[in-house]
Amino acid sequence: MTQEQTLAETVSLLQDLGLKEYEARCFLALSQVPSATAKEISELSEVPRTRVYDAVRVLEAQGLVEVHHSNPQTFRAVSDEEAASTLRQRYDDRIETLQTHLDDIELDDDESDERVQEVWSLTGHEGIESRTAELVEGASSEIVLLVVEEDILTDSLVERLRAATDRGVTVIVGGFTESIVARIESDLPGARAFETDLNWLVSGESGNEVAISRLLLVDRTRLLVSSFYPTDHADGGVSEQAVFANGLGNGVVVLIRRLISSGLLPGQDPAQ
Repeated sequence: MTQEQTLAETVSLLQDLGLKEYEARCFLALSQVPSATAKEISELSEVPRTRVYDAVRVLEAQGLVEVHHSNPQTFRAVSDEEAASTLRQRYDDRIETLQTHLDDIELDDDESDERVQEVWSLTGHEGIESRTAELVEGASSEIVLLVVEEDILTDSLVERLRAATDRGVTVIVGGFTESIVARIESDLPGARAFETDLNWLVSGESGNEVAISRLLLVDRTRLLVSSFYPTDHADGGVSEQAVFANGLGNGVVVLIRRLISSGLLPGQDPAQ
């Protein structure tokens, strides 16, 4: 990545964290020098000088810039560590406020009942990883996980599964290969591991078919199934998609419970 690309991405990240473009560009300019006047900031950031004053005032109010009342006035950015801490706190505060507002919004009971029978889709690896983590962390009695792709068994997921066993949740993890099972037994001694024989989970010999990557059933009521889909990219890449269903009586959840049970060891059927 070139210096120009790094600067552009940094400005974009600062905007993602709540700064406007001119504010981000002025802060980035100040972070590269010990201090600067408005004219110097304008030259470094390519922000019009008349807009520099407004931008640095906002940055000062947010605790990101300090002002020396000389003639002319000079400005300097706070340390990288202090800026990161300030921005992180603002971000965390906004997330907490959002969560509070969302919790305060009541869901209509009729709509809630309808959702029990619905199936929702998720697209993108990060979103699917986040939902997987949420389901595992929210488990109260049982987790059944079938791992087809070993990359799915990340250190973060292993840690969450270990925490679940520590709080008394029954954790049953199936691997499609011996190597996956060996890792489960090594990293999750508190879980029950087995090698699944669900051959239909993987794609055909051509490698151009949809391939299931994970099946996660939590407390026998919450289900996540993710798949890798081949893309049209020249490099033969794949994208990840998933479906999520909720409810003990949800038809999809009932069906997958039975399919999962068909791949468990005889007499070891937690999904019924």
